[in-house]
Amino acid sequence: MFQFLSLARLSLAAFLITPCLVSAQTTNYPTKPVKIVVPFASGGVADNYSRFLTGKLQEELGQTFIVEDRPGAGSIIGTDYVAKSAADGYTLLMMSNTQTVNESLIPNKPFVLTKDFVGIAPINYSDLVLVVHPSLPVNNLAELIKLAKSKPGELNFASSGTGTPYHMAGELFNALAGVNMVHIPYKGSSGARTDLIGGQVNMMFDAITTMAEFVKNNKVRAIATSGHTRSAIMPNVPTIAESGVPKFEATIWLGVMAPKGTPSEIVNKLNQVFTKIINKPDVKDLWATQGAYPMTMTPSEFDKFLAADVNKWAAVVKSAGIKAD
Repeated sequence: MFQFLSLARLSLAAFLITPCLVSAQTTNYPTKPVKIVVPFASGGVADNYSRFLTGKLQEELGQTFIVEDRPGAGSIIGTDYVAKSAADGYTLLMMSNTQTVNESLIPNKPFVLTKDFVGIAPINYSDLVLVVHPSLPVNNLAELIKLAKSKPGELNFASSGTGTPYHMAGELFNALAGVNMVHIPYKGSSGARTDLIGGQVNMMFDAITTMAEFVKNNKVRAIATSGHTRSAIMPNVPTIAESGVPKFEATIWLGVMAPKGTPSEIVNKLNQVFTKIINKPDVKDLWATQGAYPMTMTPSEFDKFLAADVNKWAAVVKSAGIKAD
């Protein structure tokens, strides 16, 4: 009887102590290094901004943040890795609108974005720029469209992979401009960019943040940008909308997610830290020179934003008849 009561008391004590331990773990978070998984190739926008943010996160939270690139299968490999990781806040996902596109473009995935993840915070967005190799005999969008229509299926555009913002911008342009340019998917934006500069492909949509340097050095020719208004760092380059395709608009945005079930205390703490970092004047000023602009939302607002973006691209995929390569 005594032994039974002792065991009962120990069980009760463990039951009472466990919530206290969990609370302490979330309150003191992080107590060990945090991994940010980038499901894209190194050297791209997501990788670059992840590495920039790790130093800022370490300053704010006093703990090491590590970037781990896990590219492959149009971001599916790295994203699935995070979905199956422990929901403890120590494995995070740096994602983009590639993931929201993939919900409809690649329906048979091992995860569902809005069910297997929780949104932490958006990071930033930037417009894209449509650039061509200098050997292509076009100087503006009208000339490009005329050339593409005269050679259906002969011109091509590179992207960082199926379902990425660069791919979707090209497919959207095909649909709205009434042209048929062939998609050439790469395993990352760096490879696509290298082959464009080398003349192996005709053109690509790329983030202004990374392509501006090559435009400036005449490695490629800028034809048009993808936003509603002209880019502050490429003010002389017209938008696609003002150049004859009025309904065109495409951007690339970044955000951070965690596996579903991550404690709300950790999600909220990370949201507050990311929001603090991206709203710092020096960060905003630096990003402005790169053509990137901060995005701030609460976790619940970000979840709603993600759901809306999934629906937006599902409509585009369906109406344009876009298929995964």
